[in-house]
Amino acid sequence: MSGEKAKRIAVLVRDRHSEALRMSVGLIAGDDEIDVYIVEKALEESEDIMMYLETLKEMGIKIYTNIEGSPYGEFISTDRIAQVLVTYDHALPY
Repeated sequence: MSGEKAKRIAVLVRDRHSEALRMSVGLIAGDDEIDVYIVEKALEESEDIMMYLETLKEMGIKIYTNIEGSPYGEFISTDRIAQVLVTYDHALPY
């Protein structure tokens, strides 16, 4: 990023799971800090989604979810998500 300060980006995975996770993987290519939040609805368990999740984990991307008991991220309450979202430079709902 040639001297630019890295941005903090939150990706909110809501309805378009596969597309949101694919976009999250694409954002890794930059120098920005990416965190993924799976909210409102349990993930579909497709081959693509599992591949994107594995890639994100391998790259050290933090994955959070407000869905209790979900195996796909660290649980965080909806209230806490609201509190931390304001600390990001960008929040991308998908």
